[in-house]
Amino acid sequence: MTIFLNENSKVIVAGMTGSEGRKHTQRMLASGTTIVGGVTPGKGGQTVDFEGASVAVYGSCAEAVQATGADVSVVLVPPKFTKAAVIEAVDAGIALVVVITEGVPVHDTAQFFSYAEAKGTTRIIGPNCPGLISPGRSNAGIIPADITQAGRIGLVSKSGTLTYQMMYELRDLGFSTAVGIGGDPIVGTTHIDCLQAFEDDPETDAIVMIGEIGGDAEERAAEYIKNHVTKPVIGYVAGFTAPEGKTMGHAGAIVSGSSGTAQAKQEALEAVGVKVGKTPSATARLTREALDKLLLVSFPG
Repeated sequence: MTIFLNENSKVIVAGMTGSEGRKHTQRMLASGTTIVGGVTPGKGGQTVDFEGASVAVYGSCAEAVQATGADVSVVLVPPKFTKAAVIEAVDAGIALVVVITEGVPVHDTAQFFSYAEAKGTTRIIGPNCPGLISPGRSNAGIIPADITQAGRIGLVSKSGTLTYQMMYELRDLGFSTAVGIGGDPIVGTTHIDCLQAFEDDPETDAIVMIGEIGGDAEERAAEYIKNHVTKPVIGYVAGFTAPEGKTMGHAGAIVSGSSGTAQAKQEALEAVGVKVGKTPSATARLTREALDKLLLVSFPG
């Protein structure tokens, strides 16, 4: 098993004919993703040639789904078109929509997320995220596929860059699935959603959770871990050195007083038994120690 994405996933790319769409479609194809089509209004019937593949373009998501049976859409369109692309995917019955686009207006995200929730058939990851990868099986988004391998660690992260760094730090151990959920104030899939999925996944032995300053997502995740997660969870919170009162990086990283600080998040996580690293390298070391302990329990002596 993996979470949300596997080797049977059939992926279409909204915006495949654009420069970013072409670049990242090529990268996804190279990493083994089954790309069955692209979607660009007004360009239906065309094809785009990639190294080793020629991919059909459809004029709408509904046409693409009908022709290919696609169940995943990777959205690589400009911000002003993102809401329409997501709603179109939801209406077409796509099970997983991965919104890579940065700079999507928050009210647009709120609208398409509410729309998807009401329909009840589509999971959204993002926006402003790197996507997700099940190494050796499928890669939906912009995560580099050559920095790690398949393994038994689950990773959920707000930060794209730190997703890549943690995958590289633990590349010899590998990952079942790595999910970059994005750092906007509203995201379709949360830390808690991923924690639940990793807890239920028999191919995931330990979970790494990367958060950042601002909001209370990590505190809510800590409460969920306390009540529902039995696997070891190792945490990292970006922003320990952030100046007080500053807005840092992602739109969601806003600190007000002590609320949302890295220290507050660390304390909440450690209170429920999560070990928290002060740096990505320290977090990787804690993860290795947690897996070593699991091996000792499984094979004592």
